[in-house]
Amino acid sequence: MAQPVLFTPVRVRNLELENRIVIAPMCQYSAEDGCMTDWHLIHLGQLALSGAALLTIEATGVTPDGRITYADVGLYDDATERAMARVIEGIRKWSDMPISVQLAHAGRKASTDKPWFGGGQIAPDHPNGWQTVAPSAIPFNPKYVAPAALDKEGLKRIRDAFAASAVRAARIGLDAIQIHAAHGYLLHEFLSPLSNQRSDEYGGSLENRARFPLEVFEAVRQAFPSDRAVTVRVSATDWMDHGLNVEETVAFAKMLEEKGCDAIHVSSGGLHIEQKIALGPSYQVPLARAVKAAVKMPVVAVGLITEPAQAEAIVATGDADIIAIARAVLYDPRWPWHAAAELGAQVKPAPQYLRCQPSQFRTLFKS
Repeated sequence: MAQPVLFTPVRVRNLELENRIVIAPMCQYSAEDGCMTDWHLIHLGQLALSGAALLTIEATGVTPDGRITYADVGLYDDATERAMARVIEGIRKWSDMPISVQLAHAGRKASTDKPWFGGGQIAPDHPNGWQTVAPSAIPFNPKYVAPAALDKEGLKRIRDAFAASAVRAARIGLDAIQIHAAHGYLLHEFLSPLSNQRSDEYGGSLENRARFPLEVFEAVRQAFPSDRAVTVRVSATDWMDHGLNVEETVAFAKMLEEKGCDAIHVSSGGLHIEQKIALGPSYQVPLARAVKAAVKMPVVAVGLITEPAQAEAIVATGDADIIAIARAVLYDPRWPWHAAAELGAQVKPAPQYLRCQPSQFRTLFKS
């Protein structure tokens, strides 16, 4: 049987990924004052034994007010750096899987409660709440307290914070950084004309709306070691009339590639409460396909990719180079093993698990 494309290597700058399966960042809302806890060691530790090629740490605030909730992870001071370093050290004792971190600022979608408590905005004058910021003073939800429009000093503060977090990420040995420019958070807010109604050089044309995200990318790229990868996650469409669309995202992807971006992760939505998304298996793959047709850097597809044959078809047909899984791997933390078994490929488990190889898949495990 021919080797499935899903289980062939792919290179992203310095990283030689052993297969095409990466684990997308997933918020856990279990940090304390921005610091990772034992939950993160347990959660990320099990995923580091999954057989995927890369593990990405959840959206990590570059400032305290850049966190989505008060229980989100940060990497903005010595305490948050020490906490993350402890988790990374614990994982690396038992797994050699490369680890990335998604650096983020939540913009106008910050200062919210945990999802299982409703996820609504917490007002600035309430415990665990703060004043949000955005390109323009337009709230995500009309019921929310409006964000403060960022001035030049605010833009510099956040840009410098991204760079400072990149330095911390390098210091604790992270292999790559993903910059979060998707799902309605700050950098996506700059890209979308629905949330960015500025009249200065950061608003108006796509070139202007892309200016701040590109400045952040350049700051991170300069701050992170040149031999390590910096990638970007985008929302290719707002799923709204007059919002960010695929054509603009393709143009933005080209801008990123010119700046040295190593890969682009193509998601969608999250910016507007009235978005209309036709959900279904692989519903975002056409967006990845459009971006891949325009760039040379690796493209990552995500979104309701749950079946091994489905994932194989995405990479085998060239719609994307890599697939990212999130909820599917929470449900099944050995999803890559099961995909390899179904497709006739091999994975390398931790030696402690070698004895669990099923009798019907006698060549599944590499010893």
